[in-house]
Amino acid sequence: MHAVPGVEGNPAGIKLTAGTMPKPKRIDRERCFGAIVDVQEFFLKPLGKRERPDLVANTAHFARLMSHYNIPIVATLERPVDVKGPIPQEIVRHLGKAKIFEKDYFDLTRERPIAAYLSRLRKKQAIVAGCETDVCILQSCLGLLERGYDVFAVDELLFSSSRNTSAAIARLEAAGVVLVTYKTLYYELIEAVQSATERVGRFAPPPLDLPDTAL
Repeated sequence: MHAVPGVEGNPAGIKLTAGTMPKPKRIDRERCFGAIVDVQEFFLKPLGKRERPDLVANTAHFARLMSHYNIPIVATLERPVDVKGPIPQEIVRHLGKAKIFEKDYFDLTRERPIAAYLSRLRKKQAIVAGCETDVCILQSCLGLLERGYDVFAVDELLFSSSRNTSAAIARLEAAGVVLVTYKTLYYELIEAVQSATERVGRFAPPPLDLPDTAL
């Protein structure tokens, strides 16, 4: 069996072999990062008149939620960016200290600057949103799994130009990706009705206008 690379490509430093990938645990604010993959006009354009603004608004909420809890965000842009466009400003304004990378590979982990940055973060969990479900999301999630990450994908925030992505979703789940709803993510990060004093002091209550569900 073949071993997954060590610390450089595997931030947890875990020696893993094919077929022995551990099952993801619950989402832990201290151990995760968010990934927003290729949310660009080229990929948004095929969406319906209602679907596009909802997707952009909900991805912005995702960015705000991550930023509120000081969870690092990695955002990617597929090249050529002058053709495929930037990340919409509605999302950019909530990215905070997010690191934005351009990429050529569909699998973001195959881009050396991205892989090196993720390794430096030393986070073991990836929470993924973006497109396309059956291309960059699929290949990036598989790449993250191979490098020892627990991978969670936010169901409402995945999209594609393909009408049917069921085969890609089935493959993701079979590989070990856990699909979560935005609501599940929201409450798993908040953890309690009334946060402990230490938590409130560090993060403050979530903004009142931050929805717990996607539209």
